[in-house]
Amino acid sequence: MSAAKKKAKRPTRTRAAESAGYTKGEHTRQRILDAALQAFGEASFKEVTTRRISAAAEVSLPTLTYYFGDKEGLYRACAEAVVDRYRDRTSGAATTATQSLGEPCSPEQARAHLKMVIRALAGLLVGSSDAERWVRFVGRELRDPGPAFEILYERLWHPGAELAARLIARIRGRVEPADDDRIHALLLLSSFLAFQSGRTISMRSLKWSKIGSAELELVQSCLDELIDAID
Repeated sequence: MSAAKKKAKRPTRTRAAESAGYTKGEHTRQRILDAALQAFGEASFKEVTTRRISAAAEVSLPTLTYYFGDKEGLYRACAEAVVDRYRDRTSGAATTATQSLGEPCSPEQARAHLKMVIRALAGLLVGSSDAERWVRFVGRELRDPGPAFEILYERLWHPGAELAARLIARIRGRVEPADDDRIHALLLLSSFLAFQSGRTISMRSLKWSKIGSAELELVQSCLDELIDAID
């Protein structure tokens, strides 16, 4: 084989090595994030230590520091990861609903869009088996604001509540939401708490051992009825 051909193959091996290193690095980073979300969901920011998280993620403290800096940096990264997960699962319905508000939107169209948004949230918050860990993180941060509060409020909670309020206002024939529209939006979104912080009680009350597709559809149908009652 000529020297030129040997030389031509080297970048391929280099790219493969770089790709493998990137994949390994992303896997390590995700493992730390998962461990952190679990820990911060179980205890407050002050109580959780980076040593506890690194042990749970099976990495060294220097490795955790390399990816996230300090504990606050890791905590903020958890909030960013939660926002990304919400958006991945709900952005389609939310984007379509937001676009509809910039056009002539009848009350019934607004009602249909609100149902789509709430159904997407139900699929995420009620039907997702892995949501419980990071839902606890969000709940704790909103109840007891810490370093990630502004990230979650400005990028997640406020946009969602405002979109719901604007859709409710359109259902009532208003262009801009009033206080009662926003209150109804908050009450509607707060109904998910029954399957988040109150999940154990709700499951026991309903005599459910799991939430599968049939159980999720029933929850979504009940949410549709709540939206149909808005006038």
